[in-house]
Amino acid sequence: MSKAVILPQTERILATMGEQIKLARLRRHIPMYIIASRSGLSRQTVISIEKGLPSVSIGNYAMVLHALQGMDSELLNVCKDDKMGRTIQDLELKTPKRIRRR
Repeated sequence: MSKAVILPQTERILATMGEQIKLARLRRHIPMYIIASRSGLSRQTVISIEKGLPSVSIGNYAMVLHALQGMDSELLNVCKDDKMGRTIQDLELKTPKRIRRR
């Protein structure tokens, strides 16, 4: 199995997301062991998530977000406002041709 290539920009995004997860936990005064217990993950996995490591599955990220008092619903915002995709879709819409009446 080959290792996935992660672009530097994506690594920075994951690191930022990990830091935001960590800050959300700290603002709520929830110790890491509680998040690990609630999510069913090891402390090391939670540490990896808070570092934004790409080797952690998205499912584990979701479990930690859920353990942070239901923040997993924030995942619904991913690609929600897809302006470019909607523009492309609109450009590809075909206008129906008029039908001639006899």
